[in-house]
Amino acid sequence: MDSTFNAKEKNANNKFQNSLKEFWEGVKEDRVSYLFLAPFGLLFILFVVLPVLLSVVLSFTYFNLFQSPSWVGWENYIRLFIGDDIFLTAVKNTLVFAAVTGPFGYMLSFVVAWLLNELKPKLRATLTVLFYAPAISGGGAFIVWRLIFDNDKYGYLNSWLLSNGFITEPIQFLRDTSYMMPVVLIVALWMSMGAGFLAFIAGLQGLDPKLFESAAIDGVKNRWQELWYITLPQMRPYLMFGAIMSITGSFMAAGLVTGMIPQPPTDYATWTVVNHINDYAYIRYEMGYASAIAVILFGFMVSVQKFIQRLLSKLGE
Repeated sequence: MDSTFNAKEKNANNKFQNSLKEFWEGVKEDRVSYLFLAPFGLLFILFVVLPVLLSVVLSFTYFNLFQSPSWVGWENYIRLFIGDDIFLTAVKNTLVFAAVTGPFGYMLSFVVAWLLNELKPKLRATLTVLFYAPAISGGGAFIVWRLIFDNDKYGYLNSWLLSNGFITEPIQFLRDTSYMMPVVLIVALWMSMGAGFLAFIAGLQGLDPKLFESAAIDGVKNRWQELWYITLPQMRPYLMFGAIMSITGSFMAAGLVTGMIPQPPTDYATWTVVNHINDYAYIRYEMGYASAIAVILFGFMVSVQKFIQRLLSKLGE
């Protein structure tokens, strides 16, 4: 039994050493390419990899920025799932937000980009700017939507409903828990034409027309078959980029919620995981606990991204 185990361990070590040797030989062979990539690699490690690793380490500590971190083990994670009801509410709200705005915003971006691609260049460029404008409007969009859904009789929607006799008292769109999440979802969908939308436009412009001619000869009969067998498989990199942007945007919804709804929201009805991180990191200064929340959010986003990547790999099959 021991000899079999030792043989397997020895084979695994040999395999690892061979892989390491092949990797190092490849680095030496392509050393000029790696030299050009080195500045980006160093900056990526410094500003992305190290902060993520540091956040993972801090998630196992109590750290308030004024004293040295003290090791608490799994205490932060246990507190999150057993002793923090607001965190569980934030997780539920974030999942609802992501489930609605992520897929719908993603599909809406692609469908609009696909339809715009059929138009003449000048009209396509004009409409692209108009559709992309909400995404770059930033805080200005919140002001417009807050005027529409304002809680008093001077809010545009309340004023219209009152003047037409549909209601007798203004509706508390931004305070009533029955309306808060639908209002935020409507605004998020309106702003969903972001970087992914532009990537779809660019990808559709680069499709090879010869492939569509070949597909017609091979028996593709309508636009839906063209879309499934020709367009979508060629668009995989752009679809992946759009999916990542959509996932990131839907899970990082704190800015939109904070801009629309007075904080903290009534009964935490629109409280998201990112709001919870900001609360513990920048108000309570419990950086270890905030890091534990961030690590869970990071792991969930990576898992969803892997799932989307697997779905996209089956396009056109």
